[in-house]
Amino acid sequence: MQYFQQAAFVLIAAFAIWLFSKNILQIRRNILLGREEDLTDNPRARWKQVLLLAFGQKKMFRNPLVAVLHFVVYAGFIIINLEVMEIALDGILGTHRLFSNFMGGAYAVFINFFEILAVLVTAFCAIFLLRRNVVKVKRLAQAELNGWPKSDANYILITEIILMCLFLTMNAADRALQLQVPQYGHYKDVGAFLISGPLSESFKNLSPATLAGIERSCWWLHIIGIFAFLNYLPYSKHLHILFAFPNAYYARLFPKGEIKNMPRVQDEVKYMMQPELAPTGEQPVVKFGAKDVPDLSWKSLLDAYSCTECGRCTAACPANLTGKLLSPRKIMMATRDRAEEIGRNLNAGKEAGADGKSLLHDYITAEELRACTTCNACVEECPVSINPLDIIIELRRSLIMEESNAPAEWNAMFGNIENNFAPWKLSPDDRDKWATEMES
Repeated sequence: MQYFQQAAFVLIAAFAIWLFSKNILQIRRNILLGREEDLTDNPRARWKQVLLLAFGQKKMFRNPLVAVLHFVVYAGFIIINLEVMEIALDGILGTHRLFSNFMGGAYAVFINFFEILAVLVTAFCAIFLLRRNVVKVKRLAQAELNGWPKSDANYILITEIILMCLFLTMNAADRALQLQVPQYGHYKDVGAFLISGPLSESFKNLSPATLAGIERSCWWLHIIGIFAFLNYLPYSKHLHILFAFPNAYYARLFPKGEIKNMPRVQDEVKYMMQPELAPTGEQPVVKFGAKDVPDLSWKSLLDAYSCTECGRCTAACPANLTGKLLSPRKIMMATRDRAEEIGRNLNAGKEAGADGKSLLHDYITAEELRACTTCNACVEECPVSINPLDIIIELRRSLIMEESNAPAEWNAMFGNIENNFAPWKLSPDDRDKWATEMES
């Protein structure tokens, strides 16, 4: 029977890891649909960002209470994986509490810490559920979260609560069994733990076989639940649990508010000022801005997959606050949805743009793009260094420079810049007359 359980565990684990790897590789392919961009300079500054933003969650602490709640849940997820390592090794080797063999008295400290974390994670996930579904915090109750995004967040929180309860119940049943039969099968007495020890009192009237059945059931449900959670991540916004780290590392290091110029446009200005420098002959066609996902940088697509959908960007957006259609969070969600759609087309043997759709217009409207003031508030607020502004600017460039789709007021300004080198309808010769008049 024990060998059968080991074989079953190895098969389940191998399948879960294979499926997760397959889905992650597809997401990687979708991200690499984007244009190349070199973001490997200054590794020291990049690792600092990973430590401060991804591990330390520096930006979250602008709201200390929520930050502490989130940090504990995050720490619980990361640290309790050490206990999952023991469970996995027990499953492969057919042992029970393998780490207790060489940790001695430190093992109790090890598990006690995990049990305290499990209680805190359970409580804080319950608080997050209340914030989303009862208190209905404004940024967590906006229209773009209706349907699957709202359900997705609830599913993850409920799953985490269930996994923590299974962990504590497993330990409690294990302890009750130790008290009844110190050497039941391959079980060993490792002493009482801080939380599960008192809980074991509620199991004291059950038979050893029943207790072993409860412990094994919780063990299997816990580890299968973790494998299921792992394979749910690629379909969930909670993929940020993994992607926040590379996203922080590859964040652009140039000053916030600096917008990357298009070399071809810079050249046109230069040739306008110095016509003798203009190249002769037929020039290659250049595409301005981005109309669809493959026109964006791969970093913008990594941003989209790293989005936590927390809505801090939208809550800080002045356009959104004044009733405009723009929501930076929706920009990221739409970009990810379009990348996923293209990925499905590729899986079906179609080309990236074969469906006749594009990110611009089909997923994100001109009205949304025009509402952006490029104030950078969304970038400043994001906890994991996501930059919705880059996507907005690239789409808006395509809208204006490829489609000539701009309001009349903007076209008048563009005409003035082209003809007068300034937004105003004044010739360069007349622009400094006011200074001359002041002297007289």
